[in-house]
Amino acid sequence: MGPAASTSRISPRPATPVLSLARAIERLQTPDVFEAYSPLTGEPIFAVDLGAETRWPEEIALAVAREALCELPCPSVGLAQGLLAPAAEALMGEFDAVVASPPELELVADGVFAHPLAAQALAQLLRLSSGCSVHEGLVAESLVYATLQAGPEFATWLAARPDPKPRPRPDRPAVRIERVEGRVELWLDRPEKRNAFSAEMRDALCEGLALAVMDASIERVSLRGEGPVFCSGGDLDEFGTLPDPATAHAIRSTRHPARLLHALSPRVECVVQGSCVGAGVELPAFATRVVARPDASFRLPELGMGLVPGAGGTVSLPRRIGRQRTAWLALTGAAIDVETALSWRLVDAIAE
Repeated sequence: MGPAASTSRISPRPATPVLSLARAIERLQTPDVFEAYSPLTGEPIFAVDLGAETRWPEEIALAVAREALCELPCPSVGLAQGLLAPAAEALMGEFDAVVASPPELELVADGVFAHPLAAQALAQLLRLSSGCSVHEGLVAESLVYATLQAGPEFATWLAARPDPKPRPRPDRPAVRIERVEGRVELWLDRPEKRNAFSAEMRDALCEGLALAVMDASIERVSLRGEGPVFCSGGDLDEFGTLPDPATAHAIRSTRHPARLLHALSPRVECVVQGSCVGAGVELPAFATRVVARPDASFRLPELGMGLVPGAGGTVSLPRRIGRQRTAWLALTGAAIDVETALSWRLVDAIAE
């Protein structure tokens, strides 16, 4: 469940249809429910008022509804406001996201209606990854990301972007490595680009992390960002520059900082500040300890590009904040402040 929606919704689409819990359980029993709730043939979102009065359903109906929720080809969202219906607790955990108010529901629905294919893929990926190991989850995320890279929503986003302007390449490494005895500090060092996560930065970070993996005398690894912003997410100038999605998946399978961060997790502390976007949220979440400056904020913007988080976030974030809050962040694209991040346990402390 996300923070209260604070902005008014301006959208040409009608309000999201919301089923009562009794009607939702009944609808989930029907053989055409997958056709009725699909981005291709019906509604792209399955929204249910969990507070609507209903008698306790038969156990078999509840079991069928629970299974169907886990398999729907669209995101499911529960609206939990006020007193919940008796059967709501039994089904609450199966919804992809849970919201506390109708405006918050519409905020989620805005993202789904704008990019229904990416929203479907996100919901299915998060459901699948909840039962996977970290390695399996990273492979699944990469495959879904590659699929969406070949899709129409990403193509539309890419076509609307202006051509990147040529920039001089800095004459320093993208990641600065500093070692003092048993401690290594890895600094993302492209403040002039708000530490946008480029292929060069990925490779340099992997090099620094691999050094720590191989050297047992390194007791602590600190990941930081130079300048006012820890990391503003993927370098948008590089989006769409790889030859094909299959090659992109092969690269992620070969060289992925998330895999190394997971291996080092007990030794890693991450200190973040400013706008933490995309990879700037996803990678720190692998660390055992995340310390945030008071000005830090956190956002997952990938759905707006027709994609899902692709730097390991569908693996790291659910392990910190749960599947439903991860889905809320990704489906809305909304930013949360440092106090919310602390209450969700996305960060472990706020620096003074």
